[in-house]
Amino acid sequence: MPRKQVARCQDGGVVIPGYEDDPLAVSEELLGRPGFWPAHLLWLAEGEDVDPEPGWFGVDGADTEETYGTLTDPAAWPVLRLPLQGGHTILIVYRNFPEDCGIDYYLAHPSWDRPRSLGSIEGHFAGPGLAWRELVHIAQHPGVGPGVATPHARLLLLLPVLGDAALPPDAVEVVESALDAIGAPPETRTALAEALLDHPFWEAPPWYFHEPDTSPLSGGNATPRPSRVLRCMGSWSPRMGDLGLPLDQDICLAAALGTAS
Repeated sequence: MPRKQVARCQDGGVVIPGYEDDPLAVSEELLGRPGFWPAHLLWLAEGEDVDPEPGWFGVDGADTEETYGTLTDPAAWPVLRLPLQGGHTILIVYRNFPEDCGIDYYLAHPSWDRPRSLGSIEGHFAGPGLAWRELVHIAQHPGVGPGVATPHARLLLLLPVLGDAALPPDAVEVVESALDAIGAPPETRTALAEALLDHPFWEAPPWYFHEPDTSPLSGGNATPRPSRVLRCMGSWSPRMGDLGLPLDQDICLAAALGTAS
């Protein structure tokens, strides 16, 4: 199984303990390649009745193949950074073991004892890792630090770990707008946006705020503070339970995810 729990940020770079001998490469410049977006997202749009192609993104197939080769190169594993508010960072790691290729999503902060997984895209998948309200907030509120800051790019980069039973009526329109920003043709945007929101790995689950049991019989604290970090009801989600953060870190993360209030 891949070593998913060991990514963190340090001094503006990327450190993954246990991967010191692996060829990690900070690679945000790859987003400027014409074939990047279908190389990153084409699989997500595939379905029983949908067979997308690079042209849906307004991109040539040869460019897509070239960029996909770079993203999956065992000699250099691309890492993308998305700075969040409060010093948090999302790391997207293209884990290119020859026999274990996948994309891992991590949420990290310098004060944490370890990073938290948001999901893995592979045969032994894990997810979802973000609710819709979190995805939109993260996209629109970049933090200070190196990495991807453009809202439409942040939203599209994180779509693979989205899963939410309560998508708002304008969800397709929001994704269409992001696709417009990367040059997707008008005639394919709606179908592509709808397909990208229909994840092939997991059903869209509900998200909720956990309310501690404070009854006398529970033995719990009489005045606990409910966490404002959402939990996921999806059985494959890394966010099914408590993230185990101290109170101050929990408050800071909720603000970064847009759920503090």
